[in-house]
Amino acid sequence: MSDPGSTQLQLDAVEEVPVWLEINGTPAVTWMCTPERLDDLVIGWLHGEGYIESANDVLRMRPCSREPGFWVDIAPERVARVDALERRRILASGCGSVTAFMGSLADIPIGAPTGFTLDVSTTRALFKDLFARGERYKDTGGVHAAALTDGTTLLQHAEDIGRHNAVDKVIGAAVQSGHPPAGMILLVTGRISGELAYKAARARIGAVATPSIPSTIAVEVARAAGMTLVGRAVSAHPQQHRFSR
Repeated sequence: MSDPGSTQLQLDAVEEVPVWLEINGTPAVTWMCTPERLDDLVIGWLHGEGYIESANDVLRMRPCSREPGFWVDIAPERVARVDALERRRILASGCGSVTAFMGSLADIPIGAPTGFTLDVSTTRALFKDLFARGERYKDTGGVHAAALTDGTTLLQHAEDIGRHNAVDKVIGAAVQSGHPPAGMILLVTGRISGELAYKAARARIGAVATPSIPSTIAVEVARAAGMTLVGRAVSAHPQQHRFSR
């Protein structure tokens, strides 16, 4: 029986752990993330940073048995091409210090058109399914989610404490499945930041939709990539930015 004079504070908390990655023996990144679907996280991040185009470009991937981390081997010429971009470390909005591409918008890959329009009822149904799958969100809240869809059903879904991680996980899952995300629609629960827009453009995703709104940099990236952004996607009046290139 507890002491009636004492105060017991119980906190709900979402799990967060550091997970490191070394590429060809060199430290590349450490994520603060939800410790699940980590192979998808690794593959999605490598794809988004330009190290790989497909899962076959990963020569070997080994998890560490002592702590959350991975060693990945990639062809040296691929690593050299990324290093030549001379990227700078920035503080991304909401997700800490990350590597981001700071070059010309003209270098952003052209997105693949989706071939269909997201109407209000379809978009709402897709987001309803996305939120219904959120087991970690139901338990504690405090997590983000992302999904890839063909406009009819959700093909990939992931949750993570970081919205950028959730996006990497669904892209990684698509790459590993052998069905690249080009031309798909990316659904995210948080705002569309510049980095999220770039990850989507790098994957040649056709459209990104959110119940929130995009940032100004996200709009510029989408314009450069010819990618569609949909803000306030579950409202009665979604804000659709449709660009072509």
